[in-house]
Amino acid sequence: MRALLVVNPKATTTSGRTRDVLTHALRSDLKLDVAVTEYRGHARDLARAAVADGSVDLVVALGGDGTVNEVVNGLLAHGPGEKVPRLAVVPGGSTNVFARALGLPNHPVEATGVLLDALDSGRERAISLGKAMSPGLPDRWFTFTAGLGFDAAVVGRVEEQRRSGRRSTHALYVREALRHWVTERERRKNGPVTLEIPGRAPQSGLVMSIVSNTSPWTFLGSRPVLPSPSASFETDLDIFGITRMTAFGTARTIRQILRPHTPSEQPGQAAAVTGKHVVSYHDVRHFTLVSQEPAPFQVDGDHLGDRSRVSFTGVRRALRVIV
Repeated sequence: MRALLVVNPKATTTSGRTRDVLTHALRSDLKLDVAVTEYRGHARDLARAAVADGSVDLVVALGGDGTVNEVVNGLLAHGPGEKVPRLAVVPGGSTNVFARALGLPNHPVEATGVLLDALDSGRERAISLGKAMSPGLPDRWFTFTAGLGFDAAVVGRVEEQRRSGRRSTHALYVREALRHWVTERERRKNGPVTLEIPGRAPQSGLVMSIVSNTSPWTFLGSRPVLPSPSASFETDLDIFGITRMTAFGTARTIRQILRPHTPSEQPGQAAAVTGKHVVSYHDVRHFTLVSQEPAPFQVDGDHLGDRSRVSFTGVRRALRVIV
């Protein structure tokens, strides 16, 4: 089997030692090429070239969720198909939502052991993905989440902090979320986003709109964040929205989405989030989010600027992943 290892050297927990250990381990079983990313979008370009090459069977992403998203978009530049190489992930970022949602260890060395065992036994999984389409932007595949509004604005604020030299941490996300909540008083009451689902009445006034392809949507340390607990890699997309972010209502919603699993709960069986201002839909294939004014937009934790209209599609069995 011929494989390409795509390494993001700037990922939070990726080191030269980790790369060397992983490379040595993979080369014992694979014909391996190693490529280190040098610019934003490079992982996408490398994966797209691997598909065009036609002889690569597997692409391994070593990095965070941004690296994985780029690799996925490179692999699916021309859509799903039998000729698309399989994907494997070794977590190297600060949160690693996609890898953890697949059930992989959050430590790169442990995840490498799982990957080698999966390759040896031929374990793989066909997963669904989401695709976001907005005028003026290339179509963008996402593995676990997208959003228009409040959550994407927080992602944008964190990216600004990172560009100024701050390290990406869970505390930084929480701090920027609180700051944005305090400064956006008017928008917390009158959300600009409308959800349009074919065959249903439009739902207007959304302050926050989170699209989930799996659950958890993200993690705070070891604690999963579960706005759409029934979302999974076997279904289409889930939508979670809030039409009004009052202090009491927001606190109640946060308690629900951070509620720990009970021992008897299976994945996807956590209770749905409820509330007077909560909007929730499960397993929706096509829908559109429209904003009265350009609103922040994010995909897999990558801020893509302000958009007025984004359409979403769930695509089942879009990609084969080694697990």
